[in-house]
Amino acid sequence: MQYPKHPLKLGGAFGFGWFGFGGWWLADTIHIYGHLPYIAGLAVVGILALMFTLFMLFWAWSFCKLHQHPLDILWLFPALGTLEEWLRSFVFTGLPWTAIANISVNTPVSSWLSVVGSYGVTFFILFIVAALVLLLKQGTRKHAILALVVSAVVIWAAPNIHVPPHPSKSVALVQPVTPQNQKWDAQFIQNIMFKLVILSEQAKDADLIVWSEAAVPMYLLRNPSWDTWLKEQSDAWQGALVFGGLNLAAGNKAQNGLFLAQKGENKRQFVGKHHLVPFGEYVPAWLPFLGKIVPNLADFHPATDDGILTIHEASGSKQKLGSIICYESLFPEESFKRVRHGAHVLIVVTNDTWYGTSPAAWQHFQASQVRAIENGRYVLRATNSGISAVIAPDGRIMATMPWWEEGIVRGQYEPLSHQTLYQKWGDTPILTLAFIILGMAVFQWFRRERWV
Repeated sequence: MQYPKHPLKLGGAFGFGWFGFGGWWLADTIHIYGHLPYIAGLAVVGILALMFTLFMLFWAWSFCKLHQHPLDILWLFPALGTLEEWLRSFVFTGLPWTAIANISVNTPVSSWLSVVGSYGVTFFILFIVAALVLLLKQGTRKHAILALVVSAVVIWAAPNIHVPPHPSKSVALVQPVTPQNQKWDAQFIQNIMFKLVILSEQAKDADLIVWSEAAVPMYLLRNPSWDTWLKEQSDAWQGALVFGGLNLAAGNKAQNGLFLAQKGENKRQFVGKHHLVPFGEYVPAWLPFLGKIVPNLADFHPATDDGILTIHEASGSKQKLGSIICYESLFPEESFKRVRHGAHVLIVVTNDTWYGTSPAAWQHFQASQVRAIENGRYVLRATNSGISAVIAPDGRIMATMPWWEEGIVRGQYEPLSHQTLYQKWGDTPILTLAFIILGMAVFQWFRRERWV
């Protein structure tokens, strides 16, 4: 089998297309909300695409360098692709946008996420791709057919994910569609707060009401009148209220996070965002001269709490809510940690208004579906402009509404406590396998190049 003579060119072209076209919408965000010329927004998209193309370059170059036999593609190609996705989750602070595993959503393959996680499903998808490539070559067709048969058996044997037939809890997700250019303008605070409460009044009988990320665009500690007014409103509702807001931690450190208000409790619980958005919520120390996209806000600080809000129910039992704020839903380890800390349900809040009507909101939504399946939990996803939805543990959308439409999503969910196999094993098995394959390939290359 002939491999490309210029793997860096091929990998670079693929990577730039994957990340450039996958994130073109960022140019609009930077232009509209960062107040930069549109050409500057396109330049930023190009720079980011080039940065993340480095991962694809590693993948293409290392595969072409290390392969020895045509059949190596079946194991080395998926292993290197899996490691590429893993590296992308933390290098340069991490940006696993348009993750390969997201392709599995709404297919039979997706239920394997509950067993091997997103990296394991990435390996399987790339194994199928490699088999299809072998199918095009006459000398390897028998092996390709065998690999595809094995893949078909794996898909047929996909685990069945149990979804409670009659969930016991009711939830209302509020979608207010607050314009981004009004959100941080003090003259619109009254309109914003009244709209949130009026919408919530339509579902005051729900067990839980959820508002989106930074739905309350102020520090309530510095606005006691609004603080008291909001408490009076929420105390009149049947269930608990979870809302996104800003908090001042010790040392006046600003944090973006989630509050939990419960009837009968004077003090609200708060958990902060752990994984912040570079240039959106803070400026990385290695690029101090660049400003933030969000103007006139203090740099946020990452939280060190466990990300769990606890509802104390009348029966004496506790319902633990795992807080996942916007960007955090892209990272498998964030939801994994919340469930490890006892989360019975995952609350995903975001403000995808930044993306306008681009495909970005749907790309972001897919990540929440993946997190639901991996962890075997309902995901209650509340956003400012959409896509708000109740997502079942098998990734299905149980309740939703059109995006960019003001209203509430009413649905049912069940607090769950079981562990998926992925929760028991984590990413260690698949990453270990990928490193073993890489190590064997490197050893064979070293022996071939140095010892022969």
